Amino acid sequence: MKKTYFLVLFTLSTLAFSQVKKDSTTVVKDSVKQVQQDVLYTSKDIALIDSLVLENQLQSVFMDEIRAYYISNTDTTDVSEVALGASLLKERLAKINETTPFHLAYNPALEKIIKSYLKNRRKYYPNFMARAAYYFPMIEKYLDQYDIPLEMKYLALVESALKPKAKSRVGATGLWQFMYPTGKQYKLKVSSYVDERQDPLKATIAACNYLNDLYKIFGDWDLALAAYNSGPGNVSKAIRRSGGYKNYWNIRPYLPRETAGYVPAFYATMYLFTYAQEHQLTGSAPSIHFFETDTIHIKKTVSFDQITEQTGIETAMLQFLNPEYKLDIIPFIKGKEYTLRIPKKQADVFLKNETKLYALVDADAAKREKPLPQYFEMDKRIRYRVKNGDYLGKIAYKYGVRVSDIKRWNGLKNTNLKIGQRLSIYPKRLRVPKSSKTSAINNTTKETPTIYIVKKGDSLWTIAKKFKKVSVNQIKEWNNIWSGKTIQPGKKLKIFKS
Repeated sequence: MKKTYFLVLFTLSTLAFSQVKKDSTTVVKDSVKQVQQDVLYTSKDIALIDSLVLENQLQSVFMDEIRAYYISNTDTTDVSEVALGASLLKERLAKINETTPFHLAYNPALEKIIKSYLKNRRKYYPNFMARAAYYFPMIEKYLDQYDIPLEMKYLALVESALKPKAKSRVGATGLWQFMYPTGKQYKLKVSSYVDERQDPLKATIAACNYLNDLYKIFGDWDLALAAYNSGPGNVSKAIRRSGGYKNYWNIRPYLPRETAGYVPAFYATMYLFTYAQEHQLTGSAPSIHFFETDTIHIKKTVSFDQITEQTGIETAMLQFLNPEYKLDIIPFIKGKEYTLRIPKKQADVFLKNETKLYALVDADAAKREKPLPQYFEMDKRIRYRVKNGDYLGKIAYKYGVRVSDIKRWNGLKNTNLKIGQRLSIYPKRLRVPKSSKTSAINNTTKETPTIYIVKKGDSLWTIAKKFKKVSVNQIKEWNNIWSGKTIQPGKKLKIFKS
């Protein structure tokens, strides 16, 4: 598939650039269009490219904030009370159009979408604009580097509401909503620990490459935008069915329903951000700006909880700045460089406590349940009943198998488990009894524990600080919490006061 994809692009590029030697720019433009019609639109190969996104990017509607961005052709919202005259809107759109390569022209459909947002979607904009204050400067840097219109930053907002961990019901993930095959094609790797589709920087670079490839095919940013959503094949079909028109609004009736609302959503977003002040759209202040962060190379596999315990950097902040780490654990793998992004003002604190941090990592590792000296290949199936606090990684570690094995044995499509659920497991090692140290803890803590209910924003480190002579490790041991496991608001923790 990759070879076919880049062969088509290479052919298009070669034929197009061969025309540059001719004197007339009109000949060049017409020739490129002819190449696109003759080579692209009739090629069966484009179906292979299209298969990466067809029916995948279309399904990126996955939460209320994203649903706010899709307006169907049959939308019957009454927007008559919205105070925005057609003449004023025409004037403003014309001003934006002068500064952008997108064809932002007035039409009644776009007017209705903008008014619908002003009436029904206003509540989302404070959060949108706060996230934009953090992510847009970084996105603009790479758009400029790849010579893509800076306005394309609004595409990330339309795709994911600027939530790097956003995931659609079909698996499209990240700021730019890459499906797994498309992400892999654009060098975004996914493992048990890391999903680079959720890495804002790497995903933005991948999106830039993908958008450039689409622009090479169509030579028009509006059509590249539509193709990002529905695939280049659907855009090509719409052009043919329209009789050869290349203006987005002319081919819109022939596009898939989602795409018909997708590009206008982009236009409406561009307008509302440009004229936010005029419409009293204000953003919440971001807790941190991208330029206020720094990255540090990690020398051992380390969890966010361990970092918080040694540095005081809140776990919530680490999660926000490092969304690519799926389990709140940064792995250390030879030959790969995984970094930790932290607030720049706390970089010195991290470096001063780095030695203590890695000592804590080693100490925690020594306490974990170890495999038996010799592995047993057990051919008998066991039935495991899921308990409160279980997750696939924990169960897999306990029995010396992989998460993928458990999913395959039980026909699981995702990692969600229910308490009481029965799992078939073919273990490769026997479970080791609880360590004598854990037993000693249980025997010496006869007093009635204090029950602490986790609140929003809590971390193990902040909870430990609320009690005298209580450490994060003790809380973990008392409550059977594994490193990397997050604590949810409402969870009850046992605290034994000394």
